[in-house]
Amino acid sequence: MSLRSLSLLALAAALSTPAWSQTAPKPAAGAKPAAATSAAPAPAQLVAAQSEVAFTSRQMGVPVDGRFRRFEAQVQFDPKKPETARIALKVDLASITMGAPESEAEVVKPEWFNTAKFPQATFTSTAVKALGGNRYEVAGQFALKGVTRDVVVPVTLAAAGANTVATGGFTLKRLEHRIGEGEWADTSMVANDVAVKFKLTLSGIAPL
Repeated sequence: MSLRSLSLLALAAALSTPAWSQTAPKPAAGAKPAAATSAAPAPAQLVAAQSEVAFTSRQMGVPVDGRFRRFEAQVQFDPKKPETARIALKVDLASITMGAPESEAEVVKPEWFNTAKFPQATFTSTAVKALGGNRYEVAGQFALKGVTRDVVVPVTLAAAGANTVATGGFTLKRLEHRIGEGEWADTSMVANDVAVKFKLTLSGIAPL
């Protein structure tokens, strides 16, 4: 047999061999098809100039307000499928403003936020539950100064032109996160409860 004949036979054999890399494997007998997973919503965009993360504490019974100038939010949310939502928030603790430079210089120290070691506070959602009327419960993990705790945050959504505004808040127990150590752990001087509140203006969320 000539070399040409051998080459033709080899080519014919190759063409008759199944191309396994292009053929999906057959499911095993009795196997169920994989269930389709819900696609995550497209990411929304934070409108920082119209958003706010703030707090109110009490010192000797007197309310003290503050806020953070720098923070970022990553939000994927579809009002029709809240269970698919993914929400993450990061706050730059050194960006605190309280209207009093001496207080701002004090609160970043190791006894308080210790921003040199723990520069950020974070929240990551684990579940979102619709309550009706554009109200939701957002469960997640809140991390501050090396301590992570589970929290449930009530959130209300409202349309604002083409944007969506999410407002909510929760009560932070500062001593659970070692905020105010040593002599500052005395709750008669600085209350243990700190009211944290936020307003996040977001673009790119489906109409409510």
